[in-house]
Amino acid sequence: MIMLISDFWHFLSMVRGVFIGRFQPFHHGHGEAIKFALENSDELLIVIGSAQKNHELENPFTTGERYEMILRYLKTKDYRKPILITHMDDIANHSLWVRNLISYLPRFDYIFSNNRLVKILGEEAGLKVIPVPFYKREELMATKIRERIIKGEPWKDLVPEPVYEYIKEIGGDLRIKELAIAKEDVH
Repeated sequence: MIMLISDFWHFLSMVRGVFIGRFQPFHHGHGEAIKFALENSDELLIVIGSAQKNHELENPFTTGERYEMILRYLKTKDYRKPILITHMDDIANHSLWVRNLISYLPRFDYIFSNNRLVKILGEEAGLKVIPVPFYKREELMATKIRERIIKGEPWKDLVPEPVYEYIKEIGGDLRIKELAIAKEDVH
């Protein structure tokens, strides 16, 4: 394939954003963040963070399950910009985290995040970190969704329909309840 010079300059001028989350589970707030990030970039890299963590109360879903949640959500949207989903394990040394992120991903211009540590680390590395407007923050937090599942309270309206169906399909709600019981057994 031959790239024309005009295409090359367009490629270099494209704004690529990064949106990082644990997505435990993916909820409507994440969907709104993706929409915001796409409105402010030409391409979006969605990074599933803490990829090595699963089957813990705070991280009940595997990386593959989180991929599937995001993919099923994206299939219901008509986004006309490229979106790449990838993942990254945690590293114990925060000062190396941004270097690790940069080594995992293609060139990017912005990180979209409200996480204070991501903001500090990104800005110290000279990256632009753009805060994402919160959407129904009081109820759209994965921690609160997991708590609702444990207590048997309604949670279906907090996640996109395909995500809800997938969590039910894999027994993810039952897993969260079992993990809560297992955590109590340990203490």
